[in-house]
Amino acid sequence: MTVQSPLMPGVDAPEFTLKGTPDQTISLHELRGRPVIMLFYPADFSPVCSNELSLFNEILPEFEEYNAQLLGISVDNVWCHLAFAKEINLHFPLLADFHPKGEVARSYNAYRADDGETERALYLIDHNGHVAWSHVSPLGVNPGADGVLRALDELAEDRSPIINAR
Repeated sequence: MTVQSPLMPGVDAPEFTLKGTPDQTISLHELRGRPVIMLFYPADFSPVCSNELSLFNEILPEFEEYNAQLLGISVDNVWCHLAFAKEINLHFPLLADFHPKGEVARSYNAYRADDGETERALYLIDHNGHVAWSHVSPLGVNPGADGVLRALDELAEDRSPIINAR
C-alpha cells in the first residue's frame, strides 16, 4: 500500500468535532487563533505509536512555548484512548475518530481504507485555520518532532511582525 499525499499547505483545514472523553468534545474552530498540531496515528498500544506519542508528550513544553495545542487522533474509541493515555501518562487530548469511522482522517487524506486505520500523519494548522505544514510517514516509522518544530518556528517568524505590532 502506498502512503497517501497529505493536504497541502495553504488549504483550509477541514473542520471537525471529536470526542476526547465520553462526554466532552473538541472542535477545531474552538482552537482558532493558535497553532494546532494534529498527530494522526494508527492505533493505541501499538509499539511505534506508543513511542511516537511518548516523544511528543516529552516535548509538550516546547509546543506550549508556541502556544500550540497538540491533538492525537486515531479511529480507536474514547475508552481505549483513555486507557492508553493513562498507561503511557499522556498530557494532551486523544480524539476518537471512531464514528463514523475515520471521517476526519478521510478529510485530511489520512485514512487507510484497506486496514481501517489512520496513516501516521502530522499536520500543523495555523492561527487562521489553514494547513501550514503536513507530513505522512510510513506506518512503521516514527517521524519524530523535528519537522513540526521547524514548521512552528517558520510560522512564528511569519507572524512575528504581527505579534511585535501589538
